[in-house]
Amino acid sequence: MAGKAGVHRIAVVAFEGISPFHLSVPCMVFADDLARLAAPRYELTVCAEAPGRIGTASGISLFVDHDLSALEAADTVIVPAWPGPDAAPPDVLLEALQRAHARGARLVGLCVGAFVLAEAGLLDGRRASTHWVFAEDFAYRYPHVFLERDVLYVDEGDVLTSAGTAAAIDCCLHLVRRDHGAEVANRVARRMVVAPHRSGGQAQYIEQPLHKTLQSDLLQETLEWAAGNLNEPLCLDRLAEKAAMSRRNFSRRFRKETGATVSQWILAQRLALVQRLLETTDKRMETIAEAAGFGSAVTMRQRFVDAFRVSPMAYRRRFRAVAEDGCARS
Repeated sequence: MAGKAGVHRIAVVAFEGISPFHLSVPCMVFADDLARLAAPRYELTVCAEAPGRIGTASGISLFVDHDLSALEAADTVIVPAWPGPDAAPPDVLLEALQRAHARGARLVGLCVGAFVLAEAGLLDGRRASTHWVFAEDFAYRYPHVFLERDVLYVDEGDVLTSAGTAAAIDCCLHLVRRDHGAEVANRVARRMVVAPHRSGGQAQYIEQPLHKTLQSDLLQETLEWAAGNLNEPLCLDRLAEKAAMSRRNFSRRFRKETGATVSQWILAQRLALVQRLLETTDKRMETIAEAAGFGSAVTMRQRFVDAFRVSPMAYRRRFRAVAEDGCARS
């Protein structure tokens, strides 16, 4: 969805006590000049209940020029991490979010921002995510929402929610991927020096990260090898052998390092490769399926539709059109 002249308008809601980091996440992702990447740009506006000075959680102050009327023209509305579960959102904000959703805007609640969307009644009967620290509070307050406690983000089409901190970056990059394709999202991620793709179903990082050891180095080398050899048969036993670990030890360390099972990670890598090849090449479906290790175009199509709710052919047509439109405007 885009507004005037193909520009997608994004409104980010600021508020008293906001975390500067959480406010900066959507600003960094969507304020990038996508024209350089041959993609239509975003028009980003930061707004608040009333224009003027707002204090932040870090002790610095911000000056916001726009009020909540910015939501009336936005194609996407983003609510960053709210100050906490016990901080009641003002009625004027809840009503503005409800109106934006009713007219077809895409709404995003990052981290504790999911509480605001739930308070507005926009998550009832839907799946949602939030920071794992506040999962119990969320489940108690909003029993009609299907909380997925350990995932990075949840995409319900017109409403998205994410876990905390880095997961907010993942969710915003996912939106770029939805709008402009994997290749553009990967370039934005590279400029931010973050991982280009972590799927929403990947687990939140609840456990402590691994200490740097010889085995963790071997694990990283194994992941890099697997990502570069997706056309080969890949399984837990083969990767464990390559990493010189037992099957059990490799599986445990892999889960801690990536937040996913081996099969989930391999599938995500293969689907990401399919996206890139559909966007950037004219290769036949059978050739792409073989390169990504799916074995057949039929299997690839089934997995692709399950993950993205669109066929590979339709995906290629969509993002070729986006690329051509971006080239014409640049």
